[in-house]
Order: sequence, then structure tokens, then C-alpha cells
Amino acid sequence: MRSIISQPETSNNAAASRSTQELRESPQRWLLTILLVAGMTVAYAHRGALSVSAPLMMADLVLSPKVMGILLSAFYWTYALMQLPAGWLVDRIGVRRAYAAGYVLWTVAFISMAFAKTFLGLIAVRMLLGIGQAVTLPASARAVANWFKDKERGTVTAGYLTGARMGQALIGFLAAYLLVGHGWQRFFLVAGIISLVWIPLWLQLLGKWDKVSPPEHPRDRSATSPIGLSFLEALALLKQKSVIGIFLGFFAYDYAWFWYTTWLPGYLVMERHFSLKETGIFGTLPFVFMSGITLLSGFASDQLIARGFSEIRVRKLFILLGLLIASLVIPAGLAQSRMTAVYLITISLAGLGIASPNTWTLTQCLCAKRIVGTVSGIQNLGGNVGGIVAPLLTGYVAVRTGSFTLALSITGSILAMGALAYAFLISRRVEICQSPGEATS
Repeated sequence: MRSIISQPETSNNAAASRSTQELRESPQRWLLTILLVAGMTVAYAHRGALSVSAPLMMADLVLSPKVMGILLSAFYWTYALMQLPAGWLVDRIGVRRAYAAGYVLWTVAFISMAFAKTFLGLIAVRMLLGIGQAVTLPASARAVANWFKDKERGTVTAGYLTGARMGQALIGFLAAYLLVGHGWQRFFLVAGIISLVWIPLWLQLLGKWDKVSPPEHPRDRSATSPIGLSFLEALALLKQKSVIGIFLGFFAYDYAWFWYTTWLPGYLVMERHFSLKETGIFGTLPFVFMSGITLLSGFASDQLIARGFSEIRVRKLFILLGLLIASLVIPAGLAQSRMTAVYLITISLAGLGIASPNTWTLTQCLCAKRIVGTVSGIQNLGGNVGGIVAPLLTGYVAVRTGSFTLALSITGSILAMGALAYAFLISRRVEICQSPGEATS
């Protein structure tokens, strides 16, 4: 077996590596951070728009909660399926081109929601949205690995993940005031067109960087250059115990996260009887609070690592603590008072915020840069299997039991199992084998 972590740098890649090192010292990398945050904000605002529009769309198009559960889940069918190919593609063609292509595709799909009137049409558009957005997290993780120092990656990762949380909060806030007066069709149309401004900014900023950094420059892709994997090598990674732990642990994290992003507005309206405007407030503030906790978690973990603590141990500790706190979603479902439920949901989301940046930076520190995009894709594949299951199972349970209580208890139990996966399965660095049959755990 040859370990990618100990593989020496080849001479034909040395000049490009020096250029990358210079970029890591340049203040321009913080402009990249801003664009990563903005891209993630738009992505999560777009994917969350159906959730906040659901009450009006269900009434307008005569859709049951079970049918809406299918529509909410449809995004994750293709989003999950495309994670490994998207991560592999990022490692092969580079962050700049892969992210830009995905962004254009999903924005076109989002705008098309304004014109989809049938059940099948809505499913098709949601699936296309999932294909486009599959690139976001693998590309963001690879960008951090390429252009930021190890002691910065927790903070930068927390930054773009905060963009994801703020996107969910932003779409909830805007929807509460725009949907009533303008309707859901115009809401999708206007929000989609405005978001296209990100594309030229992204292409211009990374236009110079992808000409000098190893992951992006075609001249440096020699047979001995540590850039990109074959697809068979990518599949072989799934046999390693640490990769399985990443997959299962992030399944649990994302099951909870996607429960919140898909069903929290409906839960507040249907179970806790909040008005649409109240839902805009109490469905937004928990995500805002989570965003702040995510930033603090990324910064605090970086500080501990900078002081000499083991990076893998620090990242795992933050993940375990966060997942256990997030399990407070169970008593939130049992609470009699609707405000007590909101408080517990807020604390639960804060727990996800503690774990959030460290789930991604743990993957980065376990892997060499060459395979960060691919393993991040595997991680997000596990997460988005949870994204498929959570909306469907929640809708089914809510119909069968007439309540969301059991659905929230299931969510908390899955979080506890995810903590066990992170604790006991992830113990070794991820290596790449010469052939799929040589992968080890």
C-alpha cells in the first residue's frame, strides 16, 4: 500500500506548490472566504425556499403533508446520489469550474420552480436543484485545503457553514414578508435572478488562482503528481473504517439538520400553532443563534490546535459534545409549552453548530489534499441519505400518529448513534490504495 499522506512532492509540481504557498499568505484568500460564505448562503436559501413556501403551496396546489414530504425529499435523491461523483469531479477539474457549473445549474432549476405547476414537474425541478448543489460542500472543503493554513481551516469552514445557516434564516425571514403579498411563484423568480450576481465575482477572483495552484493547473497533472484519483480508487475509499465512520456519523448529523431545514416551519405552524409571521421569527432565530455558535466552535477548535493539542482529538471532542447537545430535540418534542419547545430547539441547533465545522475539518485533517474533495463527497453522501430519509419518515410518522413527537424522538436517537460512530470508527488516517482490492480498514 502506498500512503498518500507520506508521498513526496514531485519536482514538476514544486513551482506550483510554491505559488500555492504564496497564495496562502495573501490577504486575497479572505475574499475567497467571503465568496464561499455567499455561495453557501445562496445554496441553502434556494434549497430551503420550498420549506418556507410549503404552507401556501400546499393550499394552492392541494398537496397533502405526505406529498409535500416527497417533494422536500426529492432534492436529496439526486443531491445524495451525486456526492461521490461531484467530489471526484472537484478533485479532477478544480474548484473554480466545478463550483461555477453547479451554481448555474441549480439557479436555473430554482427559477424554474416559479413555472412548475404539476406534482411531477415540481419533483423534476427539485431533483435538478439537487444535482447542481451536489458540488457545494466538496468544492468548499477542497478550497479550504488548497488555499488556507491548517490552523485557519476551522475558522474558514465555520464561516462558510455559517453561510449555510444564514441562508436558511434569510429565506425564512424574507418569505414571511414576501410570500403573503407577492405569491410563491414571483418569490422563486425574483430570488433566483438576483442570486446570479455571484457567478462573475467567483470566476474573476479564482481566474488567476486556478492557473497557479496544483489542483487547478493541467500542466501539473503528470502520472506522478498527487492530483486527482481514478474513479475506482475513489470507490475503494468506502472500504476503510474511518471513511465508514465519517459516512455514518454525518448521516446522523444531517438527518437532524435536514429535519430542521425541511420540517421546522411546518412543525411550528401545524404542531405548535404559530402564525406565518411568528414562524418567520421563531423559525429564523434558532438558525441565527446556531450561526454564531458555529463560528465560535471553529475559532475555539483552531485555538486549541494552535496551542499544540492533537487536531483529530480536538475535532472529535467538539463533534461528540455537539451531537449530544443536539439530542435535546427529544424533550423539545415532548414539551407542553410551545416556547419551551422553541428554546430546546434553539439549544439543539446550537449543538449542531458546535459539531458542524469540526465534521468537515476532521475529514480534511484525516486526508491528504489530493482526496479531500472525494472523501468530502462520501461524507456528504452519508449526510444526504439522511436528507432523503428525514423528510419522508417525518411526513409518514406525522400522518400516522397525528403528531411530530415520535419524529423528534427518532431524530435525537439517530444523533446519539452518530456520536458512537464518530467515537469508535474513526481512528486512522485515510489512505489511498493502488487498487480497490487493497483498501484496508
